Amino acid sequence: MTKEKIAILVDSGTDVPQEVVDRAPIFMVSLRVIFKDKEFLDRIEISSDTIFPMLKDELPKTSLPDGEKIVQVLDEIKAQGFTHVLIITISSGLSGTFNALRVLSNQYEGLTFHSVDTKNIGIAAGFSAILAADLVEKGASFDQVIQEVEAHLPGTKIFFNVDTLEYLQRGGRIGLVASLLGSALKLKPIISCNEEGIYYSVAKVRGLNKSFDKTIALIKEHVGTHQHFNLAVTHADAMENAKKMRIRLKESFPKVKQIYFGNVSPALSVHTGPNSLGVAVQILN
Repeated sequence: MTKEKIAILVDSGTDVPQEVVDRAPIFMVSLRVIFKDKEFLDRIEISSDTIFPMLKDELPKTSLPDGEKIVQVLDEIKAQGFTHVLIITISSGLSGTFNALRVLSNQYEGLTFHSVDTKNIGIAAGFSAILAADLVEKGASFDQVIQEVEAHLPGTKIFFNVDTLEYLQRGGRIGLVASLLGSALKLKPIISCNEEGIYYSVAKVRGLNKSFDKTIALIKEHVGTHQHFNLAVTHADAMENAKKMRIRLKESFPKVKQIYFGNVSPALSVHTGPNSLGVAVQILN
């Protein structure tokens, strides 16, 4: 029996921390950011620092990973001797990336594939790749990795707030988020993904401090009595608020296994806008 060599393929919207990518067999295909007829590969040709000045000028568009680029990554995976590929993507309810990768992998010969639609966004989707990488490192079989990753999907959740709903509306990603939160009300929605992987409003709060308090309360409710879980803080041009949230999380959840910290990918930032902050939680069985 041929020994399995497992690779993990993610899209750039999963926000997997670079330090995890560097130590694990994780390969990435980039979403595309289109601005004034120029195309940039997410996280490769455009960064979090360069996307926000663009937003002040006009709203960039985002697009699926390029088909040829996907095939190039698959060729690289095969050339490195991998036999099995676990594809992990952001929600199919928010992006066509899952379907695009599934179609191309079905046509590709020489590798065994399985695709996971996380029904989530950002690092909440990336948590599945981190878990898969840990399992591969421990010697789990391909079937075991698939089973564990899919079993952990219901326990993974993200809560994020945006400074304005303008970018979600203009980008067509408003989902089920109530768009009648007028600026006069000063109410900010805390947004998550439902079971279909569509954005919806979990709560509505007034002011940053109340947003922090409510987010932590939502995480506590989600964690319940579980003792083993990871957290992550991601932000789009909101570094100071993200640092404050990380401190609050450390104080509120002393038993957390790890708190990841990083930037939202440029492609996702197009839809959240600047000054956005997200907290994700992954319950570990």
